[in-house]
Amino acid sequence: MNVKMLDLTQRLSIHTPPWPSYMPLQLQYFKRIAGAHMGQGANGMIVKTSMHVGTHIDGEIHFCGNGRAIGQVPLEEFCGDGVVVDISDCVSDYSLYSPKMLMDRAEIKKGDILIINTGYHRYSWDQKESDDIRYMVKHPGPNPEFHKWAQKMKFKWIGVDCGSADHPMNTILRQWHPRCFNEAEAKIQKEYKMSWDELFPYDEYYQVMHLKMFPLGIIHAENIGGDIDKLKNKRTWIGLFPWRAIELESSICRIVAFEFNNDKKAK
Repeated sequence: MNVKMLDLTQRLSIHTPPWPSYMPLQLQYFKRIAGAHMGQGANGMIVKTSMHVGTHIDGEIHFCGNGRAIGQVPLEEFCGDGVVVDISDCVSDYSLYSPKMLMDRAEIKKGDILIINTGYHRYSWDQKESDDIRYMVKHPGPNPEFHKWAQKMKFKWIGVDCGSADHPMNTILRQWHPRCFNEAEAKIQKEYKMSWDELFPYDEYYQVMHLKMFPLGIIHAENIGGDIDKLKNKRTWIGLFPWRAIELESSICRIVAFEFNNDKKAK
């Protein structure tokens, strides 16, 4: 059996922007070979960071005080059958994606790991089109029915290639970037003939993908990237590997898609 691994993880650097207002990654050598006693020794570094930098999985206790920490979740819940759905050709700034939009593109099964390729990974910090505001503040997000559908589908977890699994205008970014909210409001009124608050009543939809999903055990990974474009609407086996730290509310992680070839003649 041949196995091809596709890395869906964004590169991590001190230049990687964290979720707005969170601590960025900090790296520091605490010793170097050149400065060691009598020229002998090893290089060693100290890492200081929040867990919401680069590709990471939000844990239940990130928003649910009685939920499980990362280290309490069996590894089996982070791995399994899944699908990467590419909707990059039909969304743009502030767009809404729906269950139908995803189901029209790929076979999605109950209990899957669902990864959504909005195309906005092309605006991440290390890409030619890098644009932090588009990546964090203007990316597409779920429509009003999405979270209810996700509950019915009992997804293991959901992944997105942008700053948040929530629409950015259903987060605190709405207050922090009022000009962007006005742009989103104008788009919604033009396409849906409704105001933003009519389509997304605040009490029901503020960070709905966090506040209403995490108590149900449906969490999500954000800032996915890497080889995501190589899995256009394909089913695959997906592994997410967080730190095995007992108390973590969320975790920087590595996400890998495994493609298996059972052809004995394959080289």
